[in-house]
Order: sequence, then structure tokens, then C-alpha cells
Amino acid sequence: MNSFGVQVIVLVAFIAIMYFLLIRPQKKKEKTIQNMRNNLQVGDEIITIGGICGKIVKTKDESIVIQVGADKVKFEMMRWSVSAVVSSAKPASAPAEEEPERKKVMPKRLKKASAEEEEENIPEDEK
Repeated sequence: MNSFGVQVIVLVAFIAIMYFLLIRPQKKKEKTIQNMRNNLQVGDEIITIGGICGKIVKTKDESIVIQVGADKVKFEMMRWSVSAVVSSAKPASAPAEEEPERKKVMPKRLKKASAEEEEENIPEDEK
């Protein structure tokens, strides 16, 4: 009876490990992909599962119309065929967020060299 209990515990542990290593991450990934496909908007640039790159011009319940190429050819395709969103259209209602101004960082050598150059450029009357 003792070896049977050990076998059951090992089997349950193996199933739990399989769940946490395989099933759970796959379901999480499927959920994020479904969320991405449900949130497609006009103006989004997408890549399909077939490798076609285009811009969404119209959305419907189960399909989207995309514009492709220099000739601006439009065709309809199913939402499930979208592989990735390359760039998302910004919602009009959200305020535009301004990026903070980035400081220009220079290595120490350049800072010292530029300070010395400035001293050389100052006329001797002002020194």
C-alpha cells in the first residue's frame, strides 16, 4: 500500500509540473493574443500570419479591412489572421503625452576636452 501512495503522489506532482510549465503559459499567451485582436483599431499597422503588412482602414465584428502597398489596395480579412500590431493608432480622446526632455550625456573625456576648447576660444582680454 505504501508504494501505491508514493506512485500516486509522483503522478500528481508530474501533472502539476506539466500544468505550470506547459498549459498555464500557453493559456496566458492565447489570452494576450486574443486581447490584442479584440483591441484592433482603425489606423493600426499590422502583420498577418501570412506575412502581409498593412494598415487597418475599417473594422467589423469578425473581420477587418486593410490597405496594402503603394497602390493602396484594400481587402477584407478575418481578425484571427492578425499576427502582430506593428504600430498602434493613438486614441483621439487621450491627451498627448509629452516625453520629458532628455539630457545629453557626454563621456568624461569629452567633457574635459570641450571645457579646454572653450578656454582656448576665449580671447585673452576677457581672461
